[in-house]
Amino acid sequence: MRTLLLGMGNPILRDDAIGVRLAADVSRWLGHIPNLAVVAECSAGGLDLLPVIEGYHRLIAFDAIRTRDARPGRWHWFTAADLHSTLHLTNVHDTNFPTALELGRRLGMALPAAVDTHVFAVEVSDATTFDERMTPGLELAYPACARAILAAVTSLVRGHSCERALEPTEDSAPPSV
Repeated sequence: MRTLLLGMGNPILRDDAIGVRLAADVSRWLGHIPNLAVVAECSAGGLDLLPVIEGYHRLIAFDAIRTRDARPGRWHWFTAADLHSTLHLTNVHDTNFPTALELGRRLGMALPAAVDTHVFAVEVSDATTFDERMTPGLELAYPACARAILAAVTSLVRGHSCERALEPTEDSAPPSV
């Protein structure tokens, strides 16, 4: 199974760099795994993302997210199938992720199935300020967050079943580099 590890975000927009940093770190910690490709920095979105992921059987994407109960470093794991309710193919302007995937499939593109499209989204505080440093709260939470996500991604890549929607513990040790 060809797998793409994808870091979404912009490394000069504070916490938006979380996806890029995770992709680089996780790929380094995983080492060489056959059929695993890495695009550590991707700022494409919507329809522009389709050529990046075309030809892969599984996608593992890392990105920033902000929810109402945001706590920097808390993370969520879901598949594109979980996002089905946000699908809207009536307007391709400002196309969201699940809509772009569905449109690509309808156009005959070889894209990962919705259940094989995994998103690890990390809660952030500030993804709009120009700065190459993440906020102190996210920096503090990063080691535990990265370690927990690494464990989940390792299970996925190695084909083991694993629990979804895990949350890192406060006392998790940082990953060894």
